[in-house]
Amino acid sequence: MPDLVSSPAILILWALIGYGLGSIPFGMLVARAMGLGNLRQIGSGNIGATNVLRTGSKPAAALTLLLDGGKGAAAVLLARALAGEDAAQLAGLAAFIGHCFPVWLKFRGGKGVATFIGLMLALAWPVGLATCATWLVTAFITRTSSFSALLAAALSTIWMVFLGQGTLIVLGAALTVLIFWTHRANIARLRAGTEPKIGQK
Repeated sequence: MPDLVSSPAILILWALIGYGLGSIPFGMLVARAMGLGNLRQIGSGNIGATNVLRTGSKPAAALTLLLDGGKGAAAVLLARALAGEDAAQLAGLAAFIGHCFPVWLKFRGGKGVATFIGLMLALAWPVGLATCATWLVTAFITRTSSFSALLAAALSTIWMVFLGQGTLIVLGAALTVLIFWTHRANIARLRAGTEPKIGQK
């Protein structure tokens, strides 16, 4: 963990800002703006990029991926610039929680993978790149988004150790646990062999 140098009030403020940024449901907004329908009634009903891809629109999925990753990165970078590293990590965690459990959607949000990668790139870009590479290679081989996400999350703390980012390990472990939690239904389908492939409607 980083040294706690910010006051409790500052940390609470950045936790709220991070949550607010993370809770913006870009997938639903993009789908609605591009006339793709209600994501809740498409595929898994998830608000993330993988489900947006099931609409058949790759541009919409790519835009959702960038925006969901961007909000995690924005929370980290803003907090780091205006407060400190302790606030940056807390804002990143809060953004992830906001994406997965947004108050506007009755706490039923996305699974957090793009936001996780975005905040990792902002916190320590070598770890972020290694995490991205893990997801991409695994997705190319297996064509399964959920398995790729689970492996990328599980290996992220190992990348932190190898790349000298020990202050991120507690945050990385917490995010990994949360990703496994949000993917619990996917894990069940992976075990049953019924998990859909990337792009499958």
